[in-house]
Amino acid sequence: MSDYFDREADKTYTRVYKKETPDILKAFVDFDEAVFASEGRAVPLKFRELIAVAVGITTQCVYCIDAHSKRAVAAGATEEELAEAAWVATAIRAGGGFAHGRLAFKFGEAEHSH
Repeated sequence: MSDYFDREADKTYTRVYKKETPDILKAFVDFDEAVFASEGRAVPLKFRELIAVAVGITTQCVYCIDAHSKRAVAAGATEEELAEAAWVATAIRAGGGFAHGRLAFKFGEAEHSH
């Protein structure tokens, strides 16, 4: 991952969004700020950031893992909570493989009956 992940230099490419699609960028930034607002949400910020960490791990987005792990810690998350979020993500990915694996049997059975 390190061959393409450059935390500082990669941010400079936001200039393309700013130049080419500033309206969409603004809408996204506003949306992201609303989702991760520090106040006024039913789910506390720490938990929303831990959810984001787990989703980042599940989607394997190193940028999300980087940003949201730091933001989760800043919101009060502990290493134990980060570890549990990582295990939740792992369980969901493994469960997805298990559940979708059943489709192989289903599709194979359908093909076999032809």
